[in-house]
Amino acid sequence: MSIKNRVQLIGNIGKAPEIKTLESGNKVANFSLATNESYTNKEGERVINTHWHNIVAWGKTAEIIEKYVGKGSQVGILGKLQNRSYDREDGTKVYVTEVLANEILLLDKKE
Repeated sequence: MSIKNRVQLIGNIGKAPEIKTLESGNKVANFSLATNESYTNKEGERVINTHWHNIVAWGKTAEIIEKYVGKGSQVGILGKLQNRSYDREDGTKVYVTEVLANEILLLDKKE
């Protein structure tokens, strides 16, 4: 059995994506994506839980994001989970889980 690392999300961009152009000319986009799930609690009230996901996109995908995506945009993301860690200046190790986006589906247009 083959196990795949695959993530599909539909949500809204939390703030304008941060786009960087590297010395190589390659672009990288970083942004947060909010997804919502809802349910009805015992009291019959609708409850909405928002989950935030850190998204990273490279190359052509980053260029599309730079051109067409802004704060509040609704998008679909297809990618994979990526884990990494780094050390802060105080020596504390920080662990990060993010989605490496391979494809983006634009569900609305940048204002």
